[in-house]
Order: sequence, then C-alpha cells, then structure tokens
Amino acid sequence: MLLAPYRVLDLTGPLGFMAGRVLADLGADVVKIEPPGGDPARRTPPTVETAVGPQSVFWLTGNANKKSVVIDVSQARGQALFRRLAAKADFVLESYAPGTLEKWGLGYVDLSRFNPGLIMVSVTPFGQDGPYRDFRASDLEIMALSGAMSLAGEADGEPMRVSVPQSPMFAGLEAAMGALSALAARAVTGRGQHVDVSAQVAVMAAVSHAPAFWDLNRENPGRAGTFVTGRTLTGARMRALWPCRDGWINFIVYGGAAGRETNRQLVSWMHEAGMAPESLLRMDWENFQVPPLTQDDVDRLERPIGEFLATLTKREFYDGVTSRGMLGYPVSTVADLLADPQLQARDFWRKISLDTEREGTVPGGFAIVDGERLAVRRAPRVGEHHEVTVEED
Repeated sequence: MLLAPYRVLDLTGPLGFMAGRVLADLGADVVKIEPPGGDPARRTPPTVETAVGPQSVFWLTGNANKKSVVIDVSQARGQALFRRLAAKADFVLESYAPGTLEKWGLGYVDLSRFNPGLIMVSVTPFGQDGPYRDFRASDLEIMALSGAMSLAGEADGEPMRVSVPQSPMFAGLEAAMGALSALAARAVTGRGQHVDVSAQVAVMAAVSHAPAFWDLNRENPGRAGTFVTGRTLTGARMRALWPCRDGWINFIVYGGAAGRETNRQLVSWMHEAGMAPESLLRMDWENFQVPPLTQDDVDRLERPIGEFLATLTKREFYDGVTSRGMLGYPVSTVADLLADPQLQARDFWRKISLDTEREGTVPGGFAIVDGERLAVRRAPRVGEHHEVTVEED
C-alpha cells in the first residue's frame, strides 16, 4: 500500500472526515480518536441500522478504513496518552475551534517539540486566523460565504445549495492534498508543517472560474438555472440541461472543431428522425461561432434541438452521442451509477459488512494501483482498536 508505513491520528469532526479517509484508502494506519461514548457524529441522520444500533451514513462513509480508540483529550490523562501516540505519529488531523488544542497543550508547536517531523492538518470553516476564525458554520453557511450559492439556482429564484453537504468533501480533499504535500516536503527537509485548511476557501477553489469574470470583464456572474452564461459577447444564455423522457441530459451548443462536428452529427441524427428543420440543415457549421450569437439566435437554434432531445431516453441519448462521436452526457442518478456499465467493468462497487448479518453496497477505492483497486473496510466500532493505546502504556 502506498502509505503503509505512516500513522495518522484523526481528531476531526464531520468537516474533516474525508481527509483521513483518503489517507486510509491509500494505506495509512489512520486511528480515529473518539471521546467516551463515541463520536457524536455517529448519530447524525440519516442513519442505517447496524449491530450496535443506528449509525450515521455520513460517519460510516467518512470513517471507513480507519481504526478507533477512545481517548478523552479534554482531560489530563487523555492528553498525556495522546502526546505519547503523537510522538510516534506522522500526521495529526484535527478540526477543533482554533486555539482549543493549544489550550490543552496539544497544538502543533507543543507536539512538534518532541516530534519535529509531525505534520498537523487543521480543517476549520474559515481557517486559523482572521476575523472569522472563531465562527462556527454548517455546510449551509460555508456554501453561502464561499459564493457557491450565489451561482446555483434559477436566475429569478433563491440561492441554492446541493442537497447532500458538499463543503466537507472539498475541505477534506484539500486537507489530504495538503498533508501529502507536506509529506513530500518532509522527505527533503526532515521537518513537518502545520497545514491550515479553510473550508470556505476550499469551496471557493471549486468556483474559481467565477471570480475571473470579475477580474477580466468586471462582470459579476449570477444564477442561471439550467443555462450557462459568459459564452457570448451579447450576454445571451445557452441551455446546458435539457429534459428528456426519463430525466435530464447535459448538452451545450459549442463552436470550435469539436463543437461543429457535434452540431453536424446532431442535425444528421435529427434528420434521420424527421425532426431537423431546414434552418439547421442549411447551417454553415464549418464557420459557426458562438460569441456573436444574440439571444434570438440561440433561441432559434435551441428550440428544435430541445424538441428532439425530449423524445429520447438517457440511454438512447448516451448510445447516440458515443456512436456518433458527439459531446453530451446523461445526468446520472445514484440508481444510474449503480447500474453504470463502466463502473461495473472496473469493479468499482463493493459489498462490505455493516454488522454480522447485513452487507451494504459502497463505492470502492478511488484508484487502481498495480492492477488492484484500493480496498475498503467497514468503519470501526467505538474503541474497537484498543490495542493501539495499549502499545503506548
């Protein structure tokens, strides 16, 4: 395993779970430190029944492949035990409010005195300094203050967020990358680092193209619903998501070499179905350009295309675009992903035990290394790996 020699002490809450999960997937020995009675996030809905009672779906997902020990780091005895563990660890991941670990003598400066190679990764809503450092925030606040919600939803509607929390995913992945970057630096310098991850900034990175509109054009992008903006010089919007017989399709009228060929193929397909108007059949696709289009031009182009796409199922659309070499994709639901032939061919889905009688289907490891997909083991029960602390006593 890629990170098999390394040990990680994971003190994170929900905002940082995925950082340890990624390192654990890569083979690191990730030890989840839980308070007496277990991490409160274990009971966060939605839950699934297991041998030890209801367990959070989010907790089970974010803590798969980890071990669990119970240490009360808010108490002196637990702090002493944690220091002994940290003396031999490579990473500490944490998501406490800034200053909390320092108050307990467990901050980066404290721990690095007796372990100079230690890498600490702190994941918080807004980072370790600045006027927001002490603010708490759920996914809703983080998505709002990152600007992501200003870009999601209908133009004349309210700002929207994705139904399943996204900021922990962005923050956790940025934290994992920061940890591995610090590990690479340690190989050169021999010293660890303190990696400070702001969830607000992590989400901003996912919408980093939007600030560029302001920097370059002094244009403040807004919500456009199922449309995309910023592709024409006239301010015209173009449809990106189209209804079809059993769901939605992603398709945009592009220019350029690839777009022109897609447009030609689409019109040919529509012609075979008897649904291509003369205006599209006569179109000079070789010289077609998107930037000069007005909204009237776009509407005339898209109206017959929408009528055609509405006659297709997602599967018919996907088969058509792949066979014709076109740009376009069906919008997959979770049920679609479970049945996806590409994921099945790559043996992506895994069955893991939830308890002694039940199994659950979960995503497999995110990469295939030397021909084998990264393994996935069930999330640990509370304090299941007591031997980790016994080693230190």
